[in-house]
Amino acid sequence: MRAWHGLDDVPEDWGRSVVTIGVFDGVHLGHQQMVARAVALAGRLGLPSVVVTFDPHPEEVVRPGTHPPRLTTARHRTELLAGLGVDAVCVLPFTLGFSHMSPDEFVQTVLVDRLHAAGVVVGENFRFGHKASGDVETLRTLGEKYDFVAEAVPLVSNGEAISSTLIRGRLAAGDMEAVAVALGRPHRVEGVVVRGYQRGRQLGFPTANVESPEHTAIPADGVYAGWLQGVSNGNLPAVYGGERWPAAISVGTNPTFEGVPRTVEAYALDRDDLDLYGAHVAVDFGRRLRANLRFDSVEALIEQMRADVDEARRITRETP
Repeated sequence: MRAWHGLDDVPEDWGRSVVTIGVFDGVHLGHQQMVARAVALAGRLGLPSVVVTFDPHPEEVVRPGTHPPRLTTARHRTELLAGLGVDAVCVLPFTLGFSHMSPDEFVQTVLVDRLHAAGVVVGENFRFGHKASGDVETLRTLGEKYDFVAEAVPLVSNGEAISSTLIRGRLAAGDMEAVAVALGRPHRVEGVVVRGYQRGRQLGFPTANVESPEHTAIPADGVYAGWLQGVSNGNLPAVYGGERWPAAISVGTNPTFEGVPRTVEAYALDRDDLDLYGAHVAVDFGRRLRANLRFDSVEALIEQMRADVDEARRITRETP
């Protein structure tokens, strides 16, 4: 698969293609169906398929301060899209100037002049151009002008409408099983392992304190069963060969110790030999075990942590 950052990366001799466009935050089941439609259309026409997406999120540029929590990093989003069988992913830097393009300018600059679109597949609520003035009907009209067909796909799975907004709401409630159903996989938080207060190590459960990028969608405070894995950051290979470990995960401020900044910490079950400081890791959330609690003593906390680890071990064995 080819990965392009900006239109200048598109080869000069790139021919006609089928294009699908969207932010694709989360690459959820609705997005997957949309991409599948584009890949199928490309196959029928004997053309390559291209996904066009944006970074940063358009809301961050158009309405600063209203950026929604991000379900996937740009790198992971590209990786997920590549796994759907597309021939190329083009990440367009979304700037204020770019946002001022009219619908016609956007179509001509991106879809016609650079990607030579023969077909364009979008979600049925797709909006584009300055102040979101273009919609699906606009795209169809411009397709007649510039010689491409436009298709709109409902973002639905098993009869239920799916959106990134809906998934963020379920994340905020800690409903990780519903999130996994909508995504088709567990929700992932990525980041770099940094030094924390090392209280987990002192209590017998050494945790990786994961510092995630700004705007990352973090589940509700609580304790979770899930998995910890080293991943490549694009420059360095994954630590421990990308091995994936069952984990007990804590999200929150640790009320027993008078609170700290909100953190995501993951304990790889039964592993106290891992050196992850500075490594890029992924935390995949399986199931919420409980809310955060304040304990009257360190001994009571340790007893609960042991119970959490046992439950996390059971759940991750049942859900590989």
